[in-house]
Amino acid sequence: MKRILRSRYLSYWVVLFIDLFVAALSLAISIMAVRYFGGSGAIDSTDALYMFLVGMPITLLCFYLFRTYRHIIRHSSLKGLWSIGIALLLKAAIFYVLMHLVPTITMVERAIIMGVGLDLMICLVGMVGVRVVMVVVYDWIVAHSNDRRKRVLVYGTKDKSVALTTRLFQSSHYHIVGFLTHGKKMSHYKISEQKVYYFRNEDDFEKVVEMCNVNAILFATEDEVREEKERLLKYCSERKPQLIEVLVAPQVDVFDADEKVKMRNIRIEDLLGRDEIEINKEEIYNNFHNRVVMVTGGAGSIGSEICRQMAELGVKKLVIFDMAETPLHEIRLELEKSHPELDFVPFIGDVRSAKRLQVAFDRYKPEIVFHAAAYKHVPLMEENPCEAVLSNVLGSKNVADMCVRNGVDKLVMISTDKAVNPTNVMGCSKRLAEIYCQSLGMAIAQNRKQGRTKFVTTRFGNVLGSNGSVIPHFSKQIEQGGPVTVTHPKINRFFMTIPEACRLVMEAATMSDGNEIFVFEMGEPVMIVDLAEKMIKLAGYVPGKDIEIKFTGLRPGEKLYEEVLSNEENTIPTDHHKIKIAKVREYDFDVVAAKYEELIDTAKGGDVMTSVRKMKEIVPEFKSNNSQFEEMDKQLEAEAEEQLIA
Repeated sequence: MKRILRSRYLSYWVVLFIDLFVAALSLAISIMAVRYFGGSGAIDSTDALYMFLVGMPITLLCFYLFRTYRHIIRHSSLKGLWSIGIALLLKAAIFYVLMHLVPTITMVERAIIMGVGLDLMICLVGMVGVRVVMVVVYDWIVAHSNDRRKRVLVYGTKDKSVALTTRLFQSSHYHIVGFLTHGKKMSHYKISEQKVYYFRNEDDFEKVVEMCNVNAILFATEDEVREEKERLLKYCSERKPQLIEVLVAPQVDVFDADEKVKMRNIRIEDLLGRDEIEINKEEIYNNFHNRVVMVTGGAGSIGSEICRQMAELGVKKLVIFDMAETPLHEIRLELEKSHPELDFVPFIGDVRSAKRLQVAFDRYKPEIVFHAAAYKHVPLMEENPCEAVLSNVLGSKNVADMCVRNGVDKLVMISTDKAVNPTNVMGCSKRLAEIYCQSLGMAIAQNRKQGRTKFVTTRFGNVLGSNGSVIPHFSKQIEQGGPVTVTHPKINRFFMTIPEACRLVMEAATMSDGNEIFVFEMGEPVMIVDLAEKMIKLAGYVPGKDIEIKFTGLRPGEKLYEEVLSNEENTIPTDHHKIKIAKVREYDFDVVAAKYEELIDTAKGGDVMTSVRKMKEIVPEFKSNNSQFEEMDKQLEAEAEEQLIA
């Protein structure tokens, strides 16, 4: 029954039959009115029968021509009733003409006008009335057949909130009970027949919830979620005995009332993310449109988002280079569905293999390369330094050399904030990759090495929701009932959303003249324990009571506080307020190349201690923290003092 209601409410033919019945009844009433109130001899029985027998076929013809019965009744509106009015006016005109053309009709003029006019008015009122009754009955059926619908208050009274309420009016999942605003300004208004409720504090909120029996608060935009994260969201997450669910609408322009696109629950990214970053879309489009682009590590968190944004820019060809089979297959399926017109190639390969890279460069001839392939997990790389060198240093060297050899216009390398004064092997390996790319680019710019490739390095902090990051890890622990493990009560990190980071990468790549290391403004650091508490609350639990937070101690190589990427002392400003150029030590490429050959050969041989020692010699600011390599720093400092004395 519900499916029938959802699809068309009533069959077209049933609607047509009802309309014809109304028309027949209207015609009969009109004839009787003319006969009994039109005066003596206004109409006889023969004329009355003629009017009825001729009127019904004309009515059917006009209804058919204007498809009055084809509208979905539950979506009827005043604007949608024009076809009924036009059809009935046409019927009246034809009817009036025919009454004058038949010579046997004895009706006087005033009787004809009275009959035709009454029929028009009665039929119009009757058909509109029937539709109103149908809508009322439909709404009553929906209201009484969806007891499990969530009773929802829509936050805000802006256009998007009002539009959202209109779309969900006949929802099978959500019953909109009104609007909710902070402050009394709109409290005496109704919008779209929905009352506006207000709150000034938690007590007001509780009264509204109890009065309306609310299950959820629905936000129209993610910006409004962030505006209320310290107030309304706090009330919802801390409410007892029953939490109020918080939902946000998907960012789409149109969806139907059946919610093929569902509302989603608030994610932690909604609370920690910032306002959308403004970028120069035209310049970025001109820089990448109709170009052949390769993305190494293109199936990873950052790489796959770069691929998505490249697809939106209409690149000529997109080569996705990655060694991870399943993620590569998944991004392939996604792009085939979302961008069927895109010419893209999923290419399985390892950046540590120069020969495999050469195959890709020879076959597809990329003009721009984004290098996102890397090992990134600090504890794992602390335990496997040689693999960090081979993947992050040798892999980056191979990609850089291949770009120069094949005349690539630009190489954009994705780095990390952990490369700043590194305290772990992973951070140092990324700093080594930066050094190689920058020194190679400078050698080309100074005509000491042949080539035309421009090198751009971008540094940013943690990205929200990336593979293996803290948010998916916490989510799994919460699903399993806890505990949620945090390494230290005072540990903090800088966070960015993946799309935000990738937009800045493209902006930096567009503005670059070559050989810069760009750093991104990361905003304020986030306490990881606060992050854990918010995620527990969003899941509907009470931190420390339902889900325990357990401190496990800093892991090998882990910092308590990340370095601030961007400040006046260590950066140079650019035209974009969120992008700056890092002040870093410059290296001579010939010296770097020789030392890297030694480091890579050592790593290939599996000599862990010597490999780490060579890393520290090249990057003297690399001081291990909470690691097995801390003793090596003391040895190197002692050796340096001995050399000074000597």
